[in-house]
Amino acid sequence: MKLITAIIKPFKLDEVYEGLNHIGIMGMTSYDVRGFGRQNGHTELYRGAEYVIDFILKLKIQVAVQDEVLEDALHVISKAAYTGKIGDGKIFVTSLDDAVRIRTGESGAKAL
Repeated sequence: MKLITAIIKPFKLDEVYEGLNHIGIMGMTSYDVRGFGRQNGHTELYRGAEYVIDFILKLKIQVAVQDEVLEDALHVISKAAYTGKIGDGKIFVTSLDDAVRIRTGESGAKAL
């Protein structure tokens, strides 16, 4: 099992959700996060004063998947989150040792 963590632009969430749902992945968690990378923030104008926003609003999504669907899930997330502009985000993949469904007590891949 793998845990996919992706940092994406907030307006791309629905496309990512629909793409994952289309390939049979039903569970996903999303968080509002702030950060910066190569995009390095931006400046905005408010009431005539210019100020710098160092941390950009992004979404962090996490999806636990079986090894067999990892490549499909990565492809779907990459395609759905793509805009071609700086700040599209990143995807991280980590190994999951175990998962437990609290309601039923199922563990491993059955818990996903």
